[in-house]
Amino acid sequence: MRELPKALQTDGTSPQVNQSIALSGLLPPPDRTRARVLAWLKGNVPETRIRHILRVEQFAIELAQLHGLNVEKAAQAALMHDLAKFFKPKRLLSMAIAEGLTLDPIDESNPHLLHADAGAIVARDEFGVQDEEVLDAIRHHTLGSPTMTLLGCVVYLADGLEPGRGNTPELEELRRLSHEDLIQATWRAADASLRHLIQAGHLIHPRTVQTRNAFLQQYKQTEAKPRTLQNHFVKGIQP
Repeated sequence: MRELPKALQTDGTSPQVNQSIALSGLLPPPDRTRARVLAWLKGNVPETRIRHILRVEQFAIELAQLHGLNVEKAAQAALMHDLAKFFKPKRLLSMAIAEGLTLDPIDESNPHLLHADAGAIVARDEFGVQDEEVLDAIRHHTLGSPTMTLLGCVVYLADGLEPGRGNTPELEELRRLSHEDLIQATWRAADASLRHLIQAGHLIHPRTVQTRNAFLQQYKQTEAKPRTLQNHFVKGIQP
């Protein structure tokens, strides 16, 4: 029998009792989990970052609703996306190594990039999150991933485009795109991130490039289909 995650165990009870609670469906409802996460954040994250997290949560909910995705998953991943934001570099590296993650040299030179992966570990181990789609959305919110689901795109975009990021024409255009087309918005957001990193003279993690290319390719393939169908009809050929 699989043991209930430590974060969800009831103080003073045995693992067997906790397992029975889990199986009977008596675990705390999502709103209580959210309260626990917020309480944890208050002890580990500055108030300014908590305000950012709440804006990301709200934007993620908005995008999930617009695109017909699971709103509860989007809210959960967004609320937990920066759990490890202020962990020290040594802690981030040790967590990544203990988890068996494959580290890029850029991860080792800039461990802060690992806060997304570490945040997923905290979500799993401290708050009992088992949904891999939610955990992946947390893992990929900073660098993206060529294999991101649409839920992952929602959290990735919400993190970069929430209202507190500013109101430049570029951001406003990306926000508009995020409401219309998650695939296009994702590759364009990654593209904008790359331009910023190049202009600032920063190292670029290969996953950001891979994300940009993967979603640009998806977008081009999607855009090509209507044109192909139109050409077939013009020529009198059934597709």
